[in-house]
Amino acid sequence: MRTTFMQKSHEVDRKWFVVDAADKTLGRLSTEVATLLRGKHKPTFTPHVDCGDYVIVINAEKINLTGNKLADKCYYRHSGYQGGLTVRTAQQMRDTQPERMLELAIKGMLPKGRLGRATGKKLFVYAGAEHPHAAQKPEVYELRG
Repeated sequence: MRTTFMQKSHEVDRKWFVVDAADKTLGRLSTEVATLLRGKHKPTFTPHVDCGDYVIVINAEKINLTGNKLADKCYYRHSGYQGGLTVRTAQQMRDTQPERMLELAIKGMLPKGRLGRATGKKLFVYAGAEHPHAAQKPEVYELRG
């Protein structure tokens, strides 16, 4: 009798990947990075275990958005006080905080709750081409398409 394979959290073999975001579309890049973080590309994927890999995204400042999204897409933040709503367009976010824009897109695709928070901690986004994770010997990951 065969049973379904369930990976244990201490058995997970994690790799480090570098993804270059230069001239890539925000949504298409985010879905592939979320898949790597989640571990869905592995045959040993288990939904309730954090079995994904570490992902380093570089060149976040060179990300593309299709259509008129740079002017129309808005990011909202509220301080909790009356009148404390801050609205920023995608163009303003890309100019000032390109890492934050990519993090919001990717973390929105992860599960909500304890598992999603643990998975999101394996994401590292940098605006430029440099990153401080050379000691981990990350592999270059080529995106599909």
